[in-house]
Amino acid sequence: MLQKFDERNRNLQVNINGKLSHRDEAGISPFDSVVQGGDAVWEGLRLYNGRIFRLIEHLDRLRSSALALAFSEIPAHEEMIAEIKKTLAANQMTDGVHIRLTLTRGVKVTSGMDPRLNQAGPTLIVLAEFKAPVYDKEGIRLITSGMRRPTPDVLDPNIHHNNLLNSILAKIQANAAGVDDALMLDSQGFVAETNATHVFLVHNGTVLTSRTNACPEGITRDVVLGLCQTNGIPHQVRDISLTEVFRADEMFCTGTMGELATVSEVDGRKIGTGQLGPITKHLSDLFRALTLREGTVVA
Repeated sequence: MLQKFDERNRNLQVNINGKLSHRDEAGISPFDSVVQGGDAVWEGLRLYNGRIFRLIEHLDRLRSSALALAFSEIPAHEEMIAEIKKTLAANQMTDGVHIRLTLTRGVKVTSGMDPRLNQAGPTLIVLAEFKAPVYDKEGIRLITSGMRRPTPDVLDPNIHHNNLLNSILAKIQANAAGVDDALMLDSQGFVAETNATHVFLVHNGTVLTSRTNACPEGITRDVVLGLCQTNGIPHQVRDISLTEVFRADEMFCTGTMGELATVSEVDGRKIGTGQLGPITKHLSDLFRALTLREGTVVA
């Protein structure tokens, strides 16, 4: 899976602290915390017919992550929504858009890791692109990565931070193996998530997903669990072993970037029939219907 350039994004206007600039001219200071040490938090948002799905939940998670990192200033939701609206209007965007919202600790007075060097307030970056869901809905292939997801005793996964080297190293392994993404385990050998998405299994009609001891609290993950609850689909949140992955009837991954996508193969083993399963399809249809009728109007 390799994303491709969309010609509609050639002249994007990028919003940095309220200033709109052409994508080729936009930039942040080399003294910014995100450059100095990945000291920033982020959210991925998706625009459906002028509405952003679960926008407030995403902004709540952004704020929670920034609080955990002791940011001295965090923009109000209303301020961030206003900048999102401005960015979408400047790019004439109303549908089929993915937004990367980043909040850094801001610019330092001199290089260094000490947060006391940040005295200028945070940097807010709104990057909106025309981008369809990135995964092949007919099925993606995974390998199990040798990189482990850290648990809260190392780095709390519920901080949605910009230091993504752990995920990038796993993705490098997936690329070298010629598959789409990497399945990552926690320190005990249980399934955490992929390098980019949450993971669900279906076994004997029950939907299973991992606890959040080594993966972040996912917005799409929560939506899927809610759909299971409201539609009478049996589901469990618990530790999952690789053996359970290999013998699952269905497997799918979830995320704002890719919505729901079937996993057809893990470590060369076909999962179920290797094709879109009935429960995955049912949940995908329910999710799609939800995105068509819910969301915060921004465009």
